[in-house]
Amino acid sequence: MHARRKAITTVLQPPQGRCPLTELSTLQVFVSIDEPFDAEIDAEWLEDVARSGLAAAGIDGPSEVSLLITGDETVRALNAEYRGLDETTDVLSFSAEHQGHWEGEGDGPGREAPGDFILPPGTPAPLGEIIVSLPQAHKQASERGAAPSQELAHLVIHGALHLVGYDHLEAEDSALMQAREREALESLRLTESLQA
Repeated sequence: MHARRKAITTVLQPPQGRCPLTELSTLQVFVSIDEPFDAEIDAEWLEDVARSGLAAAGIDGPSEVSLLITGDETVRALNAEYRGLDETTDVLSFSAEHQGHWEGEGDGPGREAPGDFILPPGTPAPLGEIIVSLPQAHKQASERGAAPSQELAHLVIHGALHLVGYDHLEAEDSALMQAREREALESLRLTESLQA
């Protein structure tokens, strides 16, 4: 049986005084929150978080991103299907431009390089989808002694950075990605230290 999803779609305007987003008024963030999590999360706050992560990455044109907040079961199934890892994880990113890392046997499903897809004039460029396990966010927040909202923000920002090509496989790349995460969290006034 599938969980019912609550979908909230908005075209965002730059938040006043919360993050440095002057050129992202055409960024569309599509937020879906699976039940029973929809009662504990503010979708507008999630939109600000995603925008902050993309601003830290330097995204400055018309774009769209989808964000799903769900449970461990969904994340584990997607991780097994698209990464070859039959385990839960905290966040998955499916980028429209940057392929992820297949960890399973063989080549994985549909591993063709992205083609040139022509969008109608005025259509924002799709960046991809971020999928976060809220139970993992709660667990990691507890382990770090952080607020659950800070951990959730960190995971959304981390996923947003992956959408636009940031990675943490090499030490230098990891340091750059962590700097962008801190920048985005600071813009949201979530300044607790991050533990890698």
